[in-house]
Amino acid sequence: MMSIKKIVISASRRTDIPAFYMKDFMKAIHRGFFRVTNPFNQKESLVMATPDKVHTIVFWSKDYTNFLKGPFIKSLRDFGYNLFFNYTINSRDYLLEPCLPGLGHRLTQLETLAGIVGPDAIFWRFDPICFYRGEDGKICHNRSDFLKIADVASDLGIQTCITSFLDIYRKVQKRLSCVPGFSFLDPTIENKIKILLEMAQELKKRNINLLTCCEKQILESIPPDSGIKASSCIPNHYLAKLYGPNVSLKKDTGQRIKFGCGCRSSVDVGSYRHQPCYHNCLFCYANPDGIGNKSK
Repeated sequence: MMSIKKIVISASRRTDIPAFYMKDFMKAIHRGFFRVTNPFNQKESLVMATPDKVHTIVFWSKDYTNFLKGPFIKSLRDFGYNLFFNYTINSRDYLLEPCLPGLGHRLTQLETLAGIVGPDAIFWRFDPICFYRGEDGKICHNRSDFLKIADVASDLGIQTCITSFLDIYRKVQKRLSCVPGFSFLDPTIENKIKILLEMAQELKKRNINLLTCCEKQILESIPPDSGIKASSCIPNHYLAKLYGPNVSLKKDTGQRIKFGCGCRSSVDVGSYRHQPCYHNCLFCYANPDGIGNKSK
C-alpha cells in the first residue's frame, strides 16, 4: 500500500509572513489547519497542517527581525516541523526597497538564522536584479553590495544563491506613478548573460552555486559549462535529502513552468488580499497600489 505524501507549506510567495504575520501563522498551526483562498477564483479551502501531514515549512522573507525575536523556530521544531528558509537579501537601495532595515542588520539576521538552523537550510535570494533610470536621468542598478553579501553568505557556509531579472508587470508600471521621472529598464539578453556569468564566477570563488528563477530563455543561451542552472525555490528533492523522503517531487503546475520555474509541489498559505506586505518595494507585483504604510 502506497503511503500518502506529506505536503510542503510555502509561507509565502504572496506576502512576507515571517515579517508581519507569524501570530496568524501560529494560530493556524495550533488549530491544525490553514484556511487558504485561491487568488484567482477566491474559493476557500482547508489545508491540514499537523506535523504528521507536513514534510517541511518553507519560509520566504526579506526581514526576519520579528521572526527571530519570537519563539517561533523553537516552537515549530518542538511541534515536529522541519523548517527551510528563502532569505532575499539585495543591495541597500532605499528607492527600490524603502522599508527594509539596513544591510548590516539583515546580514546579522542571516548569521543568526544560520547559527540556529544551519546553512544547509537556507537559500540566499538576490532577487530581482534591477536596472532603472532615476529622476536625474542616471542609469542605476542594485548590484553594488552583491559581493559583500556573497562574502558573508560564504563565510556562513551557504552554498546557493538564486537570482532573476526584474519582470516589469503592468502592476509594477502602475506603482511607478508615485515616483516622478523614474523608469525601470530591461537590459538586452546579451547584457543579462554577461551579468550572470560575472556573478557565477565570483560566487564560484566563494563555493556558492548560482541558480536562476524563471529565466529559461537566458539559460538556453548561456554556455553549458557556466555552472548556472535553473532553481527550485521550493526544492522538494533537496528537502528530501535534508529531512527524509515521503514528499512529492512533482513540479508545481501552478507556477511559471514555461518560463523555467523548477519549484516542486507545495501549498502556499499566504494571501495577497488579506495579508498585504508592508515593505513597499517599488518592483513589487503583489501590492500594485502601494497600500503598505504600516510601520514595524
